[in-house]
Amino acid sequence: MTSERAKRFPLGLEDLVREPRRPEGRPGEVRAAVLAASAALNARQQPAKNSPLGSAGKVQAKPPARAQTQSQATPQAKPQAKASMQAPANASPNASASVQTRTQAKPHATAAAQGSAVRAAPKPAPVNKAGAKLSERTAVPNVALNGALALTSERVRERMVERLRANGVTDQRVLNAMSVVPRHMFVDPGLAAQAYEDAALPIGHHQTISKPSVVARMIELAAAGRALNSVLEIGTGCGYQAAVLSQVARDVYSIERIKPLSERAKTNLRPLRIPNIRLHYGDGRLGLPSAAPFDAIVIAAAGLDVPQALLEQLAIGGRLVAPVGSQEGQNQVLTLVERLGPAQWRESRLDRVFFVPLKSGVI
Repeated sequence: MTSERAKRFPLGLEDLVREPRRPEGRPGEVRAAVLAASAALNARQQPAKNSPLGSAGKVQAKPPARAQTQSQATPQAKPQAKASMQAPANASPNASASVQTRTQAKPHATAAAQGSAVRAAPKPAPVNKAGAKLSERTAVPNVALNGALALTSERVRERMVERLRANGVTDQRVLNAMSVVPRHMFVDPGLAAQAYEDAALPIGHHQTISKPSVVARMIELAAAGRALNSVLEIGTGCGYQAAVLSQVARDVYSIERIKPLSERAKTNLRPLRIPNIRLHYGDGRLGLPSAAPFDAIVIAAAGLDVPQALLEQLAIGGRLVAPVGSQEGQNQVLTLVERLGPAQWRESRLDRVFFVPLKSGVI
């Protein structure tokens, strides 16, 4: 700056920098205005990934609850916030939707509030670790969204139960069990939309989850209106049928010969906290002599015959339900075996079905 120009403009540029204007009003109103301004900005345009304003807007979208000034981001804090907001792309497809839901909670914002939100972003401040952790939690799907999905699946389950009743399932205990067990939790996420259709779905390792109508039919045949104390299931699979059985019987024992499926069943059942299911990894054709006799045995795989070991483990008066026939899936028949005495069984052949083969050994 020349001497003559210095006389006309005695102040340097650094002297002309104005302190950011502090918004007026009570703390709660200011915080609401900042949130509303961020919501308006996010609604009008999607911030660019490399834009400093976009990063600031995302941090402003959900400031920490304990201090109003913690919503201001420093250059050091911005990369952390940006990384945490990009995490949902790898974590969950619903995470970005949950963030947008939060930012759109208050769509009305004044011009003054928008200005204060934009000016507050570049103001230096200490790195806020609590704020970074809070922004990371936005990657978790919204609880409200999970609740909406649960309500939707409940309605879908009720429609499934109505179809079962229309198709001849009359045991109210079985219908109640089918209505409360969330089948979508036992299939791959990509197949969740088909979970309540009357269809068998793949669960990996060349195995399937049986049709709801087949599950209900087999359990109704095994129960026959009786109170069941102990039930054995051969072929745990993903754990769905065991979960339904747990609503009908006092104790459910289930055997799976494929180790990854046995572990998957444990993972699927753990969130439901069902106390009366006992899972075993082993050869289902051998049964579970240590827990015998059983009031009912349900076999979820087709053999050329019913293994003698399982017939012996059936209590007198007990009922065994199994698909019997060709293991290629042709001419399989749902078969009911009733034990009438120590050495007497009665067999009834019922419906045509299609099951995966019943095999020996473990893998």
